Formats: sequence, C-alpha cells, structure tokens
Amino acid sequence: MFESFEVPSELIPSDPRFGVGPSLVPPEHLLRLANTGDQLMGTSHRQAAVRNLVKEIQKDISKYFSLPAGYEVVLGNGGATFLFDMIGLGLVEKSSLHFVCGEFSNKWYSAHHKIPWIKAEKREVPVGSGINPVVEAEFDMICCTLNETSTGVMLTQLPSVDEDTLLAVDATSGAGQIKIDFNKIDLYIFSPQKVLASEGGLYLAIMSPKALKRAEKLYKRDSYIPDVMSWKSAIENSRKNQTYNTPAISTLFLLREQLRLMCELGEDKVCAMAQEKLALLTDWVNGKDYLNFYVEDECYRSLTVATINIAEQFNAEKLAKRLRELGVAYDIDAYRKLGKNQFRISLFHNITINDLEKLTKIISLAIESHGGK
Repeated sequence: MFESFEVPSELIPSDPRFGVGPSLVPPEHLLRLANTGDQLMGTSHRQAAVRNLVKEIQKDISKYFSLPAGYEVVLGNGGATFLFDMIGLGLVEKSSLHFVCGEFSNKWYSAHHKIPWIKAEKREVPVGSGINPVVEAEFDMICCTLNETSTGVMLTQLPSVDEDTLLAVDATSGAGQIKIDFNKIDLYIFSPQKVLASEGGLYLAIMSPKALKRAEKLYKRDSYIPDVMSWKSAIENSRKNQTYNTPAISTLFLLREQLRLMCELGEDKVCAMAQEKLALLTDWVNGKDYLNFYVEDECYRSLTVATINIAEQFNAEKLAKRLRELGVAYDIDAYRKLGKNQFRISLFHNITINDLEKLTKIISLAIESHGGK
C-alpha cells in the first residue's frame, strides 16, 4: 500500500511543485519582490513605478515572441474564462467557430454560444485527441486552443485567414513554450500563472492590427458590453502602460521577473528545453509496461502538460496523495472531470529536468515496490 511508501533522500526533488497551474514561482523572485520594500507594493497603478513595470512586460513580451510590426500587448484584470466572454461580446461580429478537444476549449465555445446575437458552432473530437483549426467561410472568428490543459493536447498547425476573419488562440498553458507563427494570429490570449510563473487574476492579449480595428468597429455597435469588458478601454489603458482597473502588483512583478529570465535564454532555447523534458518522459513511459500516454497521437502531445495513464491495478490518486503528504511532489493528480487513473505533470520552464527525472524514479519505485489498490 502507498500509505507506507517512503522516498529515499537522494530522490527528493529540489522543489515539490509539479502541478500544471498555478506554476512554480521561484523563491528568488519572491525575495526580489520583498526587497522592493515601500517602492512598489501599495503604489497606485496610475503612477510611474507600476506603469514602468507594465511597460517592461509589454516590451519583453514583444521581444520574446518577436511580434510583427503593429501588434500590441493588451492586459487587464481577469483570466481566460473572463476573456472568453469579453471576446464574444466585443470581437465577434456575427459568428465564431470553435475547435474543441477538452474542458477549456469547450468552455470557450459555451461562453460564445450563450450570447444571443452571435452564432457559435463547434467542431469537436473526443478528449485526448487532437484537432487543428481550419477555416469555414461563414465564420468571422476561428477559435482554437494552443494547449488543452485538461488533457495535455496541443495543436500543431494553424490556418491562414482572410482580411474579414480573425484567428483567435487561447494559449494559457502553452504561451512561452510552444512556438507559433504570430503572422497567422490575430488574437493570442493567456494568463501568466503557467509557463510565465506568476499568479492568476491577470489576462494578456496580443492583438494584430486587424483585431484592433475589429475592436474599434464593434465598440460602436448597439449592444450592451459591460465597461469592465470593453476592448476599447483595455486597449486605451494598455497604450498608457496601465490596466483599466487596479491590478495585483505582485502578479505584474512576478511576470516581469519570469519574462526577464526567459528573454535571456530566448524562445528557441526555452522550447528546446521543453522538448528535452518531453523526451525524458517518453523514454520513461515507453520503458514501463504499467504506463502509457493518454494522448496516443505523438504529434499532439503537449510540450507543457503531460498526461500519463497508470495501469488500473495501481491507484494514481492514492500515490499522488502520499507524495503530497511526504512533501516531495504536489498537484500531479489527474484533471478531476476526466476521471482517469493518471498523472498530469507539468513541463513548465521552471521545473528542472533533474527534478522531473527524480519524479519519474519516485513514481516507478512506488509502483514497483508498493503497488496495489
């Protein structure tokens, strides 16, 4: 039984946080925040100290992603779920088409489907399967999910759209670690509590000139949009390096620190490190007859979220609980609504490959020496 399992000291990871959200925030980033003393926390977000912080974030995002000319970084309070409604209300002209492969891509579709003046349709595959978006002529927005956090499925191709269509990508758990061609994208949304190692409660939206123009056009139409969901307000405030309403300054600070770290490496290096982590897990899974990947199609396996099935005679939930009790691995449980006997393991940038290797050895040791229901 896993209740008696103990982890050898040489296998204890340097950090126990392997969850897919919120992310592993480096302790040194927290110390830097503390060292700002009275110079930042408690400051109005209209003042230079905070606006400069936002400006640095916008600049580093543009640099890291090598954004094309004319693209803007818009930010505000709320997460991806908030943005699903905001996008439907203020960026969809008549209709949106959604490519669904899990919980969060379906949540986006559901948000638009509830808006009475737009038509929303979905193209859906079973959970655990991948789907790449394609263009259908009668829709003015194509919505897809870069990385489905619930299942560990990522998309691999993007279509080209015409001047009357926006391609929108929810990149919350993939932004920064799954490379993508921004020349094809009009709206790229994410929250910073995944790869970008900050806290929740903030959204970021990278918008093309075409998306900015659509936002301005639809602001003038005769339909109700709450002020807090106004793209016009979000864009205008972001151009002043601030948010419409008061943000959590600690979230902004931690995001800035992580962006600095990743900009030093560059996106190509960060993505290569993610490939190495996935390769490590692949070798591990392929070498154990009691493991297999939940995402069967190799090309759709995520570079940020790994979902790994465990043979039914071993209880993944009980093992995850025991590892948390021991303080060696947190939050590797399966996504609750899937109801699968599996682990969901983060490959986010701050999780070292050495710690990831230790986790694989811990799980194998537990199963091979203490397996059972």
